[in-house]
This record gives sequence, structure tokens and C-alpha cells, in this order.
Amino acid sequence: MKNLVILTGAGISAESGIMTFRDMGGMWEQYDIMEVASPQGWEKDKQLVLNFYNERRKQLQEVKPNFGHIGLVELENEYNTQVITQNVDDLHERAGSKNILHLHGELTKVRSTVDPALIYTLEGWELKLGDKCAKGSQLRPHIVWFGEAVPAIEEAIEIVSKADIFVVIGTSMAVYPAASLINYTPINCKKYLIDPNNVEVDSDVKIIKEKASKGVKILLSKLLKS
Repeated sequence: MKNLVILTGAGISAESGIMTFRDMGGMWEQYDIMEVASPQGWEKDKQLVLNFYNERRKQLQEVKPNFGHIGLVELENEYNTQVITQNVDDLHERAGSKNILHLHGELTKVRSTVDPALIYTLEGWELKLGDKCAKGSQLRPHIVWFGEAVPAIEEAIEIVSKADIFVVIGTSMAVYPAASLINYTPINCKKYLIDPNNVEVDSDVKIIKEKASKGVKILLSKLLKS
């Protein structure tokens, strides 16, 4: 069974109604993103950061996976399929994908501020000041913030280095280190990009210039035998 590795970004979840950091409206327009997504912002105003992610969790409960997520599950019947996602939502899980690596953390989880290994699944959508880990420290969102290392990148590189087919969906290939993953694909790896925008990639990448849901349908027609 061939190894199929799929890298997904904000574009796949946008069709479900998940807003990206930079297109959030409402109250968040008055804040610099660094105030709610950086270690410095956390130290400056923990309540503001908690409010920001609580609102995102509330929204996540209101949306559903789209065919961009759901269609990928069909590929597991014929390929050893691994999803690597830059997204922090759980839409791949809810769609039914079995092997998912979150590069930038998970919105539905929280972790200790003194021991990064203490990670908990949050019940409900709200994390409050005073919610503590087993070691007595305040819990924080289990998110990789700007300026923080991406712990899962080495595992992602190892996965990509064994890919027979590599598919990129809904990402501008401008966010590093995730954007560098395509450089670790084997020489004979077949590569596809699904995105409605103009994305600069090498000439050996087959481009499907569609949104995720329609693009995945086209991908299935190319990769499935029947």
C-alpha cells in the first residue's frame, strides 16, 4: 500500500466557516494578533487570550466538516494515509480521518504552563483563569503561538520523507516551517496542490485550482481506482 501524505491549511476549514486569524471580525479587529497568539501576549493579559480561544471553541462547536475533510477518508481504503494539518480545529477527526498530526496544536486541548507534557482534553468550550494542571499551574491553550517552536515538525519531516504521493490543500505555502515540508518529499513522489489562489510551487506539482471540497472530488477521481 502506497504512502499518501496530505498537508492541510486554513483553506480546507474556511469552507466550514472557520475563520483564520487574519480574517476575524468583530471585537478582535481592535487587537494585534500578537496580543492573543504569543507568549508575550499571554504574560501581558491572560484573560484576553483565554477569551479569544474560548470564542474560537464556541464557534468550532457550531460548524461541521465539509467534503474537503470527508472525502479524504475515502483514500484510506487504498492508501496508507497520513494527514498533517496546520489547523487547530478537530474537523479532520470529526470527518473520520484516523492518522492526524497537528503541527500547531489543538483547540480542544489545554496544557500546563510549567510542564508541556501535561496535556488535557477540555470538556466544553471554556478555559478559565484558575483552571490548573496537576502540578498547580494555570492551564493555557494547547496552541503553538508565534515565536514558539513547532515540536511536531521533526515527526512531520519523517512522515513526508516516505511519501509516495504528497498533497497540499488550502495553504499558501508561506507559513514556515510547514511550508518547507514539500522539500522533504522523495525524488519520485507525485505532488498535488489544491487551492483556488495562485500559489508558487515547482513545475512538477500538479495544480488543482479549486476550493478544497471541489478539489478533493477531483483528487479522488485521480487517485481512486473505482
